[in-house]
Amino acid sequence: MNAHDYDLFVIGAGSGGVRAARISAGHGARVAIAEEYRVGGTCVIRGCVPKKLLVYGAHFAEDLEDARNFGWTVEAKRFDWVTLRDNVLSEVDRLNKAYISTLESQKVKILLGRAVLEDAHTVRIGDKTVTADKILIATGARPGLPDCEGAEHGITSNEVFHLEALPKRVVIAGGGYIANEFAGIFNALGVKVTLLLRGDRLLREYDQQLAERLQAISTAKGIDFRFNAPFRKVEKQADGSLLVHAGKDTPIETDLLVYAIGRPPNSAGLGLEAIGVELAENGAIKVDADSRSTVENIYAVGDVTDRVQLTPVAIREGHAFADTVFGGKPWRVDHSCIPSAVFSHPPIAAVGLTESQARNAYGSVRVYASDFRPMKNVLAGRSERSLYKLVVDEASGRILGAHMIGPEAAEIMQPLAIAVKAGLTKAQLDETVAIHPTMAEELVLMR
Repeated sequence: MNAHDYDLFVIGAGSGGVRAARISAGHGARVAIAEEYRVGGTCVIRGCVPKKLLVYGAHFAEDLEDARNFGWTVEAKRFDWVTLRDNVLSEVDRLNKAYISTLESQKVKILLGRAVLEDAHTVRIGDKTVTADKILIATGARPGLPDCEGAEHGITSNEVFHLEALPKRVVIAGGGYIANEFAGIFNALGVKVTLLLRGDRLLREYDQQLAERLQAISTAKGIDFRFNAPFRKVEKQADGSLLVHAGKDTPIETDLLVYAIGRPPNSAGLGLEAIGVELAENGAIKVDADSRSTVENIYAVGDVTDRVQLTPVAIREGHAFADTVFGGKPWRVDHSCIPSAVFSHPPIAAVGLTESQARNAYGSVRVYASDFRPMKNVLAGRSERSLYKLVVDEASGRILGAHMIGPEAAEIMQPLAIAVKAGLTKAQLDETVAIHPTMAEELVLMR
């Protein structure tokens, strides 16, 4: 007789939780999963997937303009926000159903509602209580909000996908990847964009040269940057517009204010502290290399642990948990050398160490760079330039980091990330014959 209703109860049906549930069930575990919003999680429902579709939609603004120099006549160019919005939301609905179908095909019980821990083995969902041997917290992170007067007048990235109409003006607060991505989207769709930053630079986690290049290109496209401008207050005016007071500058008048100021771990109100699960100051669940919390049978994966807030990382953590705990095939996620991208206009991609990180860690490094105008931009009459960088350990020749800004940067970076992760050398890249004419050939031609 089984002591508990389930072998595994997962709280949060996002990318990490769904993978853990599916793989655990495949190993023979009896699994249930709870979700209070929609199955699929932030990435699928209101994050990277619908955001990337908006990026594609926004990019047509430049593509249609560039088409003229390639011989195309485009009559009466007109954009309809509602068409793009509704088509994106329809795709989100399709993916939501696909995730549900995947879980059901593995006989995972889906419980819709907020789950709260009553003790280390008991979970309450509404008026229903179930028990489980192991519990996995995969509740992700939530958009951060400023602590200032009038903060309630702004929205977060969650609500952007549901806007009834495009505003004429938008203020986006933040300097990270979400802020820059939405700045690019709104700007391309004809909205006047102001990016409001608390600090003095964009994209602190990325190579400084790339961040500076994005700022220069974005400025040329009409995006206004306000640095060292922490929030003071937000006022709603009689006509419905907002007056944003930040830093020492003149208040900014806008139709929409979007917060993209970080994503704190979503651990509040789950009953974790009461049963002894230790949290970091920002609410992150403290876990070991096997994703186990300070309570023996409770684990956590994904953004709620604040190790690396990326969807593919959450998926790998969920998979490793399932194989280790239920599959008899223990393995751990290597959180080093993880590639990432910013789907800005143009996009940025990176893997490994930045130039400054490499100098601090290795002392003597050599930096190779290619600063060029892509062929398509030349014929289109665009002055926008791409920048590729390789950071190399001088002693061994091993590539320590790769960084790029330019069209299709993320697509090009994915295979290059394999080389960096594998520890290949600059000499081995140089031995590779270039595919010409491409942008990617620059990676094997740097001297």
